[in-house]
Amino acid sequence: MAHSTTPSMTPSMAPASRKIIHVDCDCFYAAVEMRDDPSLRGRPVAVGGDPHRRGVIATCNYPARQFGVHSAMASSQALRRCPELVIVPPNFDKYRKVSAQIHDIFRRYTSLIEPLSLDEAFLDVSASEQFDNSATRIAQALRQDVRREVGITVSAGVAPNKFLAKVASDWRKPDGLFVIPPAQVEEFVAALPVNKISGVGRVTGERMAGLNLKTCGDLQQLSRLELGQHFGSFGERLYHLCRGEDSRPIQTGRRRKSVSVERTYDKDQLTLTDWLRELEGLIEKLKERFAKLDQHYLISGLTAKVKYQDFVSMSCDKAGNDLDSAHFEALFRQLWERREGPARLLGIGARLRDLKAPQQPDLFPEERDKALHSQRNRM
Repeated sequence: MAHSTTPSMTPSMAPASRKIIHVDCDCFYAAVEMRDDPSLRGRPVAVGGDPHRRGVIATCNYPARQFGVHSAMASSQALRRCPELVIVPPNFDKYRKVSAQIHDIFRRYTSLIEPLSLDEAFLDVSASEQFDNSATRIAQALRQDVRREVGITVSAGVAPNKFLAKVASDWRKPDGLFVIPPAQVEEFVAALPVNKISGVGRVTGERMAGLNLKTCGDLQQLSRLELGQHFGSFGERLYHLCRGEDSRPIQTGRRRKSVSVERTYDKDQLTLTDWLRELEGLIEKLKERFAKLDQHYLISGLTAKVKYQDFVSMSCDKAGNDLDSAHFEALFRQLWERREGPARLLGIGARLRDLKAPQQPDLFPEERDKALHSQRNRM
C-alpha cells in the first residue's frame, strides 16, 4: 500500500466539510498482553493490581466483561465475579511503546492528530489526498495497518465532527467501523439515546429521565432557555450536541486542565490524623508533577479526594493559587466533616490556567509575569 509521507492538511476546514475519525483500541492493555502471551487468548483477562493488596482493574477483555468485570472495579471483587479471571500486572512502558507505534501509523494519513489517551485519538482527514479523500477508506486502511503491524484491533468512527465520530467508534465495538455521513446526521442524532452525549452522567441522566427525555430528538423539542433552566451552563452545549453540532477543532498540542496525585493504601487510613499524616508525601509528588509542566501554567484552584472503605468517593474544591499544605489540610478536614471513616484512597490536585489558551487581551502582562514567577518560586 502506498502512503504519502507528507499529507497535505488544512486545519481550518468548514464544519460541513470536515472528516473526523475517532480511533479507539479494543481493551488496549489486555489486548497487548494477549498478543504477547498466546496462552491468554480466549480466556477472561484483566490488567490490574494485586487482589490481595487492594488492586484495581485498569481494563479487561470482552470474555471478562461478560461476567460483569469492568475498569475501576476492585480486583478482589472482579475475581469473585469471575473466578477464572487472569489478572496481569500492568506494564505501562510497554503500552506507551505500542501507543507510539500506532501513532506512527496515524501520521501516514494525517498530521492533525489529537491524542485523548494511550489508546484513543481523533484524526482530521478533511484534506488528506489519500484514497481520493475518502475518510471511510482511510479508516479501513489504518485499522488494517494496526492489525497487521501491531497485532491488536482498533475500532473507528467516521463523522463530520468529534462528538459524532466518538459515538460512531463505539457503535460496532470490538473491531468495528461505523460511518455517519453528513446527509444522515439529522436522522441518526434524532434517535440517539441521551446517555450517548458526552457529559451526560448519572445525575444528568436521571434528571433527563424525570423529564421523559430519552433521545436527542426529545431534547430538540426544548428551547435554549428551557435547556438552560433544566441543565444550567450545560444547556447551551446540549442544544448543539442534540442536533449533532460540534465545531471543536482537532487540538494537535493538547494542554492540561489539571494535575493530580493519589494513592491507594494496603491498609485503610482510619482517622483524620492518619489522613493528614499522608499529606506531606502527596504534596511532594504533586509539586514534582507541577514542576515538570512547562512555564505557561498557573494554579487556579485546588481539590482533594477520598475513596472510603465501601468504595464511595467524595471530593471537594477550594480557591487557591499555590500548593501550600494548609490549603489541602483544610480540604481534608472538610471531607472528614462531611463523612468520617476509613479511607482506602486519598488524592489531591490542582486546576490549571493555561496561559497559552485563547484568552481575553492581557491588559497587564507585567502583573501576569510577576504572578507566574511568584507561583513558581513558591513550589
